[in-house]
Amino acid sequence: MNFEKLRKDFPVLRNNKNLVYFDNGATSLKPDCVIENINKYYKECTSNVHRGIHRLSMESSVIYENTHEKVARFINSKKTEVIFTLNSTDSINQVMYFLYTSDYFKKNDKIISSVMEHHANIVPWQFISKKLNLNLEFIEVDSNFKLDLNDFEKKLDESTKLVTITYISNTIGTINPVKEIIKKAHEKNALVLIDASQACPHMKIDFKELDCDFLVFTAHKMLGPTGIGFLIAKESLLEKFNPFRYGGDMIKNVTLEKSEWNKLPLKFEAGTPNIAGAFGAFSAIDYLENIGMDNISKNDSKLLDYLLEKTSSIKNLEVFNPKDSKIQAPILLFNLKGFDPRVVSSLLDEVSDIATRSGTHCAQPIVTRYNPKGLVRASLYFYNTFEEIDKFVETIKVIDKDFR
Repeated sequence: MNFEKLRKDFPVLRNNKNLVYFDNGATSLKPDCVIENINKYYKECTSNVHRGIHRLSMESSVIYENTHEKVARFINSKKTEVIFTLNSTDSINQVMYFLYTSDYFKKNDKIISSVMEHHANIVPWQFISKKLNLNLEFIEVDSNFKLDLNDFEKKLDESTKLVTITYISNTIGTINPVKEIIKKAHEKNALVLIDASQACPHMKIDFKELDCDFLVFTAHKMLGPTGIGFLIAKESLLEKFNPFRYGGDMIKNVTLEKSEWNKLPLKFEAGTPNIAGAFGAFSAIDYLENIGMDNISKNDSKLLDYLLEKTSSIKNLEVFNPKDSKIQAPILLFNLKGFDPRVVSSLLDEVSDIATRSGTHCAQPIVTRYNPKGLVRASLYFYNTFEEIDKFVETIKVIDKDFR
């Protein structure tokens, strides 16, 4: 696979010749085919889905439904288990609402998460824990930035009703052993939610094989548009839970006295959806499948190994990752001694047109323990190159030497 050749498919790279885009953990770039398919909806078949019997509505409805099928095949789930949401955050909030409005939790039940989570996988559980008098505990990380499985086993007990964990940390980049976590949690009859926001763009994920109860990810981190995400949940659970939103399309019958919910997944997709987003998501998954997720994973490892090797010689660079491509995504979380992280990120942009992110990365609990001011994150994807890594490393050296 010639990844260098694929760069021509991305208009942002064509229109910004010197750009080094190392902010893929925040959002990925979009290839032409995604943009074109979004435009196709607006230019050729603008209409609402599931509403009209005219040609435009039928065409849009077919692609919208085909996108559900495309996502289901991509993640190996049933079409009825694929719910379109706004993003991963919205997906997690929906699961929280499902559990909050059901009789699943009892007083003093336990929820287990980890200290490396994105705020989206912390704040909703803080809310429900306070409302229902639940115990919320967090798995620690060890000195090598890996999840402390001994700590997990100590916290996991018969009172545990939910384990909600990220597949890949958006900061320290750790790839967690989620299969082992899911198995142990299920032995205690706890439900498991996996936040795969950072994982789905980089590796093949099999929902059935994982056997988690809920899995969330988002289109915009995997070449797709913003505003559309995915909640994959076991059909048996979706049948039990009440909808998060109410209104059109999620109903089968309505009288003034009562309403009957629609079949899955429409039951959870109220109102006019992000139809253009579905068009774009379809093309994004198609593009990734044509490359092959295994090919992307192998290329990630090569890029990360090269990045770790090149940065290891920078004396004042502190790195907060496992430094092992077998258990780390292509993310470098770092600090340049003596510099504010915002200054480093700004200088990377000003000196060499390198886009990174600085701050706490919506993961304040884990980042601030290493630096209260935050850290800089360089996050790579398959369209990045070894030459771009060289440019990044040389610019860090220039900043370290000339801007003190």
